[in-house]
Amino acid sequence: MSKLLGIIDAISRWSGMICRWGVLVLVVVLCYEVTARYVFDNPTIWAHEMSMMLGVFIVTIGWSYVHLRKGHVRVDVFYARMSPRTRAWVDIGCFLVFFLPLMLVLIYASVGMAWEAYIFDEVLMASFWYPPALPIRLVVVIGLSTFLLQGLADFTRDVYRVVKGASLD
Repeated sequence: MSKLLGIIDAISRWSGMICRWGVLVLVVVLCYEVTARYVFDNPTIWAHEMSMMLGVFIVTIGWSYVHLRKGHVRVDVFYARMSPRTRAWVDIGCFLVFFLPLMLVLIYASVGMAWEAYIFDEVLMASFWYPPALPIRLVVVIGLSTFLLQGLADFTRDVYRVVKGASLD
């Protein structure tokens, strides 16, 4: 079990590394657009939509990494004062009531949107570039799936802590 959790954590760390490159590409795209627009008076038709897609890429692929690093917003006023076992109980409850149902609904919806983008050859229409929608729709599916995997790994650790009273790591 510990090896599987390590693999999931490695996937989440890897997604964080990918996001770093996505941020670099986003900076290059925006610098290119600003230079083309204001220095050469020749704006691009693709930079705005590309920067939006890169933003979606960075956020969705980064969810699992942020969850691994415990970086999501949490009300620490009470949580920080709890024992590790009580925190595990709270995390289990929040996972079952909020996280798992939300992730399942979002993954179901995003798979449907990706499927429709594939079936209908959907294009994005925020500019006159008209890039295909399928790649960014698949990025959302992948990002949500890795986020769910990391959530399941943390849920497993919490259940182990409650049952055994010790950390699984």
